[in-house]
Amino acid sequence: MTHDHDLVLRPTQEQITAALNPPAGRNGGDLVVETLAGLGATTVFGLPGQHALGMFDALRRSDLRYVGLRVENNAGFAADAYGRITGEAAPLLLSTGPGALTSLAALQEAAAASAPVLAISSQIPTAGLGGGRHGYLHELPDQSASFRGVVKSVHTVRTQSQIPSAIEAAWKSALTAPHGPVWVEIPQDVLLAETSIPVVTGGDAFPEEVVPRPELTAVAAHLLSGAERPAIIAGGGVVRADASGKLLQLAETLRAPVVTTPGGKGAFPWEHPLSLQSWIEDRHTTDFLEDADVLLVVGSGLGELSSNYHTFRPRGRVVQIEADLGKLESNHPALGIHADARLALQALLETVAERQDESASERVREVLDKVAARIAGQELTLEQEVLASVRRALPAASPSFWDMTILAYWAWSAFDAKGPNRMHSAQGAGGLGYGFPAALGAAAADPTRPVLAVSGDGGALYSIAELATARQYGLGVTWLIVDDGGYGILREYMNDAFGEATATELTRPDYVALAESFGVPGVRTTPQTLEADLAKALSEPGPSVVVLPALLRMFAPTHLGTE
Repeated sequence: MTHDHDLVLRPTQEQITAALNPPAGRNGGDLVVETLAGLGATTVFGLPGQHALGMFDALRRSDLRYVGLRVENNAGFAADAYGRITGEAAPLLLSTGPGALTSLAALQEAAAASAPVLAISSQIPTAGLGGGRHGYLHELPDQSASFRGVVKSVHTVRTQSQIPSAIEAAWKSALTAPHGPVWVEIPQDVLLAETSIPVVTGGDAFPEEVVPRPELTAVAAHLLSGAERPAIIAGGGVVRADASGKLLQLAETLRAPVVTTPGGKGAFPWEHPLSLQSWIEDRHTTDFLEDADVLLVVGSGLGELSSNYHTFRPRGRVVQIEADLGKLESNHPALGIHADARLALQALLETVAERQDESASERVREVLDKVAARIAGQELTLEQEVLASVRRALPAASPSFWDMTILAYWAWSAFDAKGPNRMHSAQGAGGLGYGFPAALGAAAADPTRPVLAVSGDGGALYSIAELATARQYGLGVTWLIVDDGGYGILREYMNDAFGEATATELTRPDYVALAESFGVPGVRTTPQTLEADLAKALSEPGPSVVVLPALLRMFAPTHLGTE
């Protein structure tokens, strides 16, 4: 018997001749870029460094497009967004030690959000590996140990012959559900040494699928079909799996209301009669979900934000579909189904019985009316008008990238993403500085649509250097900076908790003048002119900055038991 995996394609005579006579002047860095190209990569992000120069020199001999940022962490955010937009593993080229370590916060966000990033770093020379104190520049006792608790997998290369297979294994790891960042490190001498290894001409770029167990989906379908009050929580796993269409079909078959998490924004149509939108931090929504007799959780671990800060206490049966095995039942007992969201939803669609429930839409309207009434009683007109202006100015098909700032916290609950994979934020790991460099990565992925970045003035200063990157590559990103003179949300937290804020006030630059010094057009706006100014900036090619001086407030939380 012959199995498919026993078959080996015979090389042609032309391929044999080429392999026996590889071109001169190639080094280990060429094996890196050739492998990336063979796997289907077209764009790489990064920042050069002394140990990594072999890789960067090889870029000159390749067809890969290089987008260089000014800070490694920002390069990681750009690669994160590129991976989210394209669904491909975004290569991120870094140098040893400080350069590598500076990317850690971005890789943590990619891990939390399941964004496929293929980080490839140099290492100290091979003779220095093993933890000895040799005094090499950038030396760490164990560089990979710094990344092992952050990324999905770590791959250390010691010889040139290992490069293609290590990168291919990392690529598959990054793209196997749940997607995520991976780490490859290659010593400086391995990258620089001349190589006689044949040119890498291809690679197996197809990851394994995470298929649901049929006995589990059969039980889940039975529970959902017989439920009296089913409901669905849709998380980021639905977006990453491109499963929004299947989610819509299942919700309509079951007549089940759907709420999306911040990571699942856009996974379900905002104005659909069954849409509870994204008010998952509201107690009215929490009460509704607790009352479901069968709750289907798809692509979410029911973490802090998705459980209204762990105040959610389901009373019915929970069915959890999650590609990350460690998140199954990590917060609530459930019928746990380890699977890619798209495959599991398809299995349910093939098995569930259609339900009739004329009251579902009415119950959804009641919840949304209660949420609206709660917000209306807090005198937050400015905040709602600013968010509405952003929504009207942003073309429906354009993606937006939000930093950790008050307007973003509003957007998690109140912003209509107008579709899956169009609103992204740093809510996974919660680090500052995400919005603008991530938007640059999205613009590099798809230059046909304008991209919006939203930051506060505190977060903006993390990535202000990337105005040079935006200008250098002509990337079509409009950056909205909401300037309140400090870390606004921390100011609120401290005032509420201690009666006074400490270390939250910031001396900040004239952002318009600063943008213009980079050759990037800037405009100072007001809440009344925001929509027009933002729409104009988004309609023009290249980067731009819109600065809104405004002191925004958050709506009152419901998880503290004060209401």
